Amino acid sequence: SPLELLVNQAGQDVLLTLAPRPAEEGHAAEESPRQVTVRTIHDEMPARYRAWVEHNRQLVRARSDGRVGYVHIPDMGARGYAEFHRSYLAELAHDALIIDVRFNGGGHVSQLILEKLARRRIGYDLSRWGGAFPYPLESVAGPLVAVTNEYAGSDGDIFCHSFKLLKLGPLVGKRTWGGVIGISPRHPLVDGTVTTQPEFSFWFEDVGWNVENYGTEPDIEVDITPQDYVAGRDPQLERALAEVMQLLETTPILQPDLTTRPSRALPKLPPRRP
Repeated sequence: SPLELLVNQAGQDVLLTLAPRPAEEGHAAEESPRQVTVRTIHDEMPARYRAWVEHNRQLVRARSDGRVGYVHIPDMGARGYAEFHRSYLAELAHDALIIDVRFNGGGHVSQLILEKLARRRIGYDLSRWGGAFPYPLESVAGPLVAVTNEYAGSDGDIFCHSFKLLKLGPLVGKRTWGGVIGISPRHPLVDGTVTTQPEFSFWFEDVGWNVENYGTEPDIEVDITPQDYVAGRDPQLERALAEVMQLLETTPILQPDLTTRPSRALPKLPPRRP
């Protein structure tokens, strides 16, 4: 396999020989192979992750005619918080949002994200030059739907259960991982390693301590089979999209009627008498 030649070549300049390109519209056929030098990467997971997220986003936009945005949150740490804002601030332009927390690795920022998702748009601030801004800022215009799976855990469990308790929208997918007892890696050893121990447990008003070792059930259970993976299908995302489109039919989107804006100019004075 050609991949065997790339073993132990991470971060190195590698010479590749490319087969001649056939004739295409606007380009003549190449007569001989050509060589290019590329710098290999150490880890392809970030590139694969970005491709997966962008594929999901394009699928959601295409099937909703641009009405629904898509945000994936990979974890509840610094990376996940940054990834949330990378997408969220751009996707707010759509009428509704799908929040995808599948494979969420946990962390500690779920309450910060939930605080923003729970904002209910009640008005707009119309500026002289900058257009209309929603109030509160960074609030979603319409319905929310969340997608989860059995690989979302820790603060991912907490996010999913809280999403349901706050009634932000339906939760689609599979029961979450079920591990909400937290640790604090703060005891270093002389050899450079760190020990941890259980330090935090979690209680909810509806199930008490029972998210631990169980997880939280979705409102709508949808599995992804091995056959779906092979065929490139995503039944969970497709069901979430169907749910949010149905909610859009019954949820009015708050938009200001700019034609009714009154004039607050000072009244004109009558002509001065000579």
